[in-house]
Amino acid sequence: MRTFQAIAGSALFLVAAPGVVAGLMPWLLTDHYRMPLSAVAGFVPLGSILVIVAAGILLHAFAGFALEGLGTPAPVAPTERLVVGGIYRHVRNPMYIAVLSIILGQALIFSSSAVFVYGLIAAAAMISFVKVYEEPTLASRYGEEYEVYRRAVPGWLPRITPWRG
Repeated sequence: MRTFQAIAGSALFLVAAPGVVAGLMPWLLTDHYRMPLSAVAGFVPLGSILVIVAAGILLHAFAGFALEGLGTPAPVAPTERLVVGGIYRHVRNPMYIAVLSIILGQALIFSSSAVFVYGLIAAAAMISFVKVYEEPTLASRYGEEYEVYRRAVPGWLPRITPWRG
């Protein structure tokens, strides 16, 4: 039953957080995803690839929280275990990176400077949240296990070889 609750909670949070940040807001900023006449054709395929790959990474990361951690990414329903498998063996913040990549991809697809600036603001907010809330909370909750992981796995620029801790 705990696994079902974790999956349901993670799915709900996926819609509520990344769905709003990387879906609703860019949709509003791009006039409901209407392609501008000034769109640079070469950026559309690049942006599309970025959105598709990042969406896959985001779903993989959310699945890890539900299946490996038996919890959700939402602070109100945290994981029972520290999630360090899958994509988390390469980078500590794949969800944030994926959301920002989706926003950047949309900025490219729609040639939207508004979405690009929004992405910069979102990045600043995410980095601040990680530093002020997430890292101290994880250190408090998981202690030495998190500290070992934090020292071995970078937060924002993925390591090439997976951590085998």
